[in-house]
Amino acid sequence: MRAAVVHEIGQDKLEVLDDVQAVGFGPGKVKIRVRATGLCHSDVSAMNGVLPQPAPFIPGHEGAGDILDVGEGVQGLAAGDRVLMCWLPACRVCPACKRGQTQLCLAGFMNAGTPNFRRPGGDVFGFAGTGTFTEEVVVDAGCAVPIPDDVPFDIAALIGCGVTTGLGAAINTAKVEAGSSVAVIGCGGVGISAIQGAKLQGAAQIVAVDPVESRREAALRFGATEAVAPDGLADAKQRITAGEGFDYVFEVVGRSATARTAYETTRRGGTLCIVGAGAMDDNLQLNMFELFFDEKRILPSMYGGGDVLRSYERAIALWRAGRIDLAGLITHRVPLAGINDALDQMRSGEALRTCIEL
Repeated sequence: MRAAVVHEIGQDKLEVLDDVQAVGFGPGKVKIRVRATGLCHSDVSAMNGVLPQPAPFIPGHEGAGDILDVGEGVQGLAAGDRVLMCWLPACRVCPACKRGQTQLCLAGFMNAGTPNFRRPGGDVFGFAGTGTFTEEVVVDAGCAVPIPDDVPFDIAALIGCGVTTGLGAAINTAKVEAGSSVAVIGCGGVGISAIQGAKLQGAAQIVAVDPVESRREAALRFGATEAVAPDGLADAKQRITAGEGFDYVFEVVGRSATARTAYETTRRGGTLCIVGAGAMDDNLQLNMFELFFDEKRILPSMYGGGDVLRSYERAIALWRAGRIDLAGLITHRVPLAGINDALDQMRSGEALRTCIEL
């Protein structure tokens, strides 16, 4: 079968091969025919080594498709079921799950160290235990979440990561209050979803910050009240908040420099929500006096900061009701053979989300 492979960390292009086999099917597993998958910035971060991932590997973790087969002991799923893929399934029995913090369950991370593909040259890993830039994939049954018949595969794929992450950051983690002021730094698919979440929560002002003009224009369509380039953020802070700072600032880039800017843009007593996934050696510096004196809440948001299954259901309900726009997030579509075009579209900032159709 065909799949897009990264042979070594640091490789900036993917090679589409037709000699890949999905392996590992057995008890507790399902085999899925991938129909649509989104390109998320985390895939690029794994390729360049920012996020740890064994190589060779197949990127992709934001996918949807239909089940081809189910292994022994799998309940509630059957061949032919339409599903989205959850890259961080909850075990429901660990301490984090028992506390209701299923997004912090480590069981899903264990899958990343087990190869679920093979080529004639040896084993191949799937990114984050999935690997959706392929025609077929074998995953734990918990990764396969049934979707209603009226949800298209491309919409379901977005819900599998970017939409859930962005919406959840605003709704679950930051708990944006009605009438508040918000700034969102980084307006790709996740940032736009955070903007939609802030709008749903009733924020009065939502300032979108991005260096790419087309993304700033898109942010206005999705609910931002103003959109500025990074060098315009200080002026927006002065005009909108009289220099005090925003009630909520979302950092959706994953870099210490933008996180520091976000901290300085947050008012005293306000909330800085870290959504971007950054490198382990990129350190954010805060001095102990400002940490104490400013009393700013710094809230990281992992996968939307809430139970992912509930978050999926909420996103579908909001989409059905016309409260959020998911189709508009998909600005480009390419076949698997065009995966490197999708990478170029992301790196240039041209795309909000590119859907790879298989």
